[in-house]
Amino acid sequence: MPKRILIGTVVSDKTDKTVTVLVERKVKHPLYGKIIRRSKKYHAHDEENAYQTGERVRIEETKPISKTKSWKVLDRLQASKGTAIEANLDVDSTR
Repeated sequence: MPKRILIGTVVSDKTDKTVTVLVERKVKHPLYGKIIRRSKKYHAHDEENAYQTGERVRIEETKPISKTKSWKVLDRLQASKGTAIEANLDVDSTR
C-alpha cells in the first residue's frame, strides 16, 4: 500500500524534532456548490530541526513515531518568504 504524501506550510517549529504542518485542500460545498478551503494540522518528524516557520514542505505518512506523530518531512519545496527582522533606525531628533 503506497504511503500518502501531502504538501503544506510549516506553522510551528517550537518543539524538538517536530514541526507542525498546515495542509489545505479545496472541496466543493455539498449543497451550494461553492469551492471552500478546509485545513488540517499534522505533526511531522524533523530529525535535524532543519525546517523553519513559513516553508512549504512535503510530508509522508509513516508508522507512529509518538502519540501525535505519524508523518515525517521529506523535503523543502519553497523556502520561507523571510523572517521579521528588527530595524535599528537612528532618527535625527534635532530637526
